[in-house]
Amino acid sequence: MKKSHEAHRSKGKRVLSFFLTTVSSSRFAKMRDGSAYTDESGDLADQIIRDKDHKVLKRSLIADDPKMIRSTVKGFFRSGADVLVFTGGTGVSPSDVTVETVVPFFEKELVGFGELLRSLSFKRIGSAAMLTRSTAGTARGKLILCLPGSPDGVETALLNFISEFPHVVAVAGGS
Repeated sequence: MKKSHEAHRSKGKRVLSFFLTTVSSSRFAKMRDGSAYTDESGDLADQIIRDKDHKVLKRSLIADDPKMIRSTVKGFFRSGADVLVFTGGTGVSPSDVTVETVVPFFEKELVGFGELLRSLSFKRIGSAAMLTRSTAGTARGKLILCLPGSPDGVETALLNFISEFPHVVAVAGGS
């Protein structure tokens, strides 16, 4: 007999569709000005999502700006996508506003996500792991993640948890 989490997993979508958004004022300014920039964390997230046989429906780069962040969440809700991933803006700098802007949209916050990510990160990078306020939550049957802006944080989060995303979306009512 299957355990309840296994039964939920088996009912979830096999392929999820993602919105992927990098939050970085410095990169956004370079993009806006037509200057060269890199988005290593966004590129890595895109690669991991596709390597795990999911789809990236939209990828964007925005500033550390609450209006832009809120607009991204609202666009995600209208899109039909299953998962919204923000990279960046989860630290303790005064400009890091992703978490406080996104959390009010949550119907259910998955506090265990942030706890587990910080625990895994602590094993890799030590006490600096406490500087991320990464979190996740569900809203309207969808999953929203706020990940660190560092490539290591993005990789740790996605490689360790992406297999659970279809389960989360299924339980949240998305499919």
